[in-house]
Amino acid sequence: MSRKDIEQAIGRSAGQVRAGRAGVLAAGTVVAVEAVWLALDLPEQALVSDLGAITVAAWAALACVGAARRHPQPLRRFWLLLAATMLLSLAGRALWTSQRLVGDELPHTLPIGLIFTASLATGTAALLCSVAAPRTPLGRARTLLDGVIVGLALIPIGWLLLFRNVALADLHEPLRYAGLLYPLFDLMQLTILVAVIGPGRPVWRPLTLLGVSLTVRAVADAMYVSLVAAGTYQVGTLIDVLWPLSYLLIGAAAQLAPPRHVHRDDEAGESPLPPRWRVALPYLPVGGAIVAALLAQQPSGHSPLPVFVALLALLAALALRQSLAANENLRLVGRLRQLAYVDQLTGLPNRLAFIRRLRTVLGGPQPVAVLLLDLDGFKQVNDRFGHSTGDTLLTGLSRRMRRAVADDGMIARIGGDEFAVLVTGRTAAPERLAERLLAALHPSAGEEVVGVHPSASIGIAEYGPQHVTYTDLLRDADIAMYAAKAAGKSAYRRCTPALRESAVSRAELIADLRRAVDEQQLLLEFQPIVDLATGTVRSAEALVRWQHPRLGTLSPARFLPLAEETGLILPIDRWVIREACRAAATWQDRIPAATVAVNIAAAHLRRPDLIATVTEATAGAGLAPRALTLELTESALIEGSDAVLDRLSQLRELGIRIAIDDFGTGYSSLSYLHRIPATELKIDRSFVARLSEDTRAYATVEMVTRLAGAYGLGVVAEGVETDRQHDAVAAIGCVQGQGYRYGRPAALAELRTVLARSGPPDVNGVAESDLTLT
Repeated sequence: MSRKDIEQAIGRSAGQVRAGRAGVLAAGTVVAVEAVWLALDLPEQALVSDLGAITVAAWAALACVGAARRHPQPLRRFWLLLAATMLLSLAGRALWTSQRLVGDELPHTLPIGLIFTASLATGTAALLCSVAAPRTPLGRARTLLDGVIVGLALIPIGWLLLFRNVALADLHEPLRYAGLLYPLFDLMQLTILVAVIGPGRPVWRPLTLLGVSLTVRAVADAMYVSLVAAGTYQVGTLIDVLWPLSYLLIGAAAQLAPPRHVHRDDEAGESPLPPRWRVALPYLPVGGAIVAALLAQQPSGHSPLPVFVALLALLAALALRQSLAANENLRLVGRLRQLAYVDQLTGLPNRLAFIRRLRTVLGGPQPVAVLLLDLDGFKQVNDRFGHSTGDTLLTGLSRRMRRAVADDGMIARIGGDEFAVLVTGRTAAPERLAERLLAALHPSAGEEVVGVHPSASIGIAEYGPQHVTYTDLLRDADIAMYAAKAAGKSAYRRCTPALRESAVSRAELIADLRRAVDEQQLLLEFQPIVDLATGTVRSAEALVRWQHPRLGTLSPARFLPLAEETGLILPIDRWVIREACRAAATWQDRIPAATVAVNIAAAHLRRPDLIATVTEATAGAGLAPRALTLELTESALIEGSDAVLDRLSQLRELGIRIAIDDFGTGYSSLSYLHRIPATELKIDRSFVARLSEDTRAYATVEMVTRLAGAYGLGVVAEGVETDRQHDAVAAIGCVQGQGYRYGRPAALAELRTVLARSGPPDVNGVAESDLTLT
């Protein structure tokens, strides 16, 4: 939409608001003039009263038609029904006026009664089409019955108050007294209005004005009934102002209502939990009706016929209301059962239904097996295409898996992208069923085009003596499923005793690892890094070990992957940095140039508190920042964001050294070498081990060394174990080396002995080393 269109739309809206206010002001002026005319007892009061009501009713009808044109389709019916109500009121009042002018003082005729009754019907229909009304036929019927019950309950009360002392024989004009039911219809409509706005939604402003209009009309009709019953009503009194005032409020609601967009919440229907007063609303007047019926009994002990008929109708309405409530409760129970046991996205049984069925069949005569299925790479689908596409794919895959299982088992969705199949009896071997499921998940042509390759890892577990409860069976299926993922995905595995034992051991190891830091079970060993030219120890890499109370000393390869998987790597890293800095501070007095290197996990690199951790560790140990080197793998650096690079730059500004560990085994991209503020490269041991027999490995190490020199980086050759490897890396030009040839990882005391033997380097040596490494 262009700026001109927007300005035109704003202008039209402002014009409509001004026109609406002008119309309300004009209609209000008519009502005010009528009120003054009647109050001053000026001539032709009855005619002025009738003309005022007709004029305001006509204006209100036009206002409602205009509101219908402004509002969207869901609200158009509401305003059109209100317009019809006003037109019927106009027609009824015009007919009333014409018959009164020809001589009938109170023309209660059948046509007039039918017209006003039709206006009540259209007004009630409008209420049931409002934005807050129930959207289901059952809900609308129940709300209508609520109003009918209140109206019927007030008939005995009205009879007791108005006609207790009037004999039925005196009611010789039934049509005249049929109009006395209008207040009851008003109260019925008010009850419906209160019911539709009661479930806790924000009240729409037109409904508020409509409620005031119904209240005014109910007061007018009630006063009219009381005066007619007493025989004192006269046309052209101030009471007559109340009817055009009620029309004015309806027209004002139509003129001042802004265009409303019906949101999903408006279309949702009823509130599932209405307030208590809303439930009790139709039953509150029933007690009063029964008491009034007893008091209205004639001396003969019989109730007046209108009261008796009203009570019968009230009982029938109550019975119908209760039947609707019972039916609604049954539907609600069915809906709750569906919500409790059916997955709403796929239509499959959910986890609760699956476990319920599994617990039922366990221990029976038939064999039981569970297949646990987890979709491979489904998170990437959500990340790449969005959750809407992911849900569509999930729905399609669930249909394919349902067809693959057929009648051989019960398939359920028990998690986001996790499914389970329960197999009982000998209908199908679990392995055959797993093969059918994998075949069903083979990508279709359309999925291949968009790059979606659905597959699954399936774990199979059969119920046996080793299972005490259903949770043991599900645990074994989960163990087998993760074994299938480890085997390359898109595969299935059966749970075996060896897999179960390995999983249990793994879980126990993770539980023990959580206590390792707090209980001081970790220790550090240091492997020297030497100057290849002089053999002097220039640095040491801190390597963490776990002194397990039951399993003995465990190498990092045994527990660090578990630590990274569970997030325990963060407290371990913090402990290693702190202890390594403390250790390095103990040798600074003898070998000031010797540094300490610490490995940092990728998870820690992404944390903003890394800088605080490092600075607190160096400051707490009294160690100069230049004496600490952080070793990071290529994969961790490549996956790092701009924030990670900024963090590394801040560390370099503090003096911390950055080493790229295992260089050559990851991406080895030149594009990130100039972005990462590294100080040295550590050539992976796999290249050094092949130097003597593989010319390509030799060329690779030589190329990396030259590349490092071009970027001003130091080079450390890892895994140097033999003299031939030492000679090769020295000949290539590597500055430093690390490996068993120079020393195995050892405790701090042993490293300090090695440092003492090395002695402090001469000034030239230090200067040369510093120039090489920075």
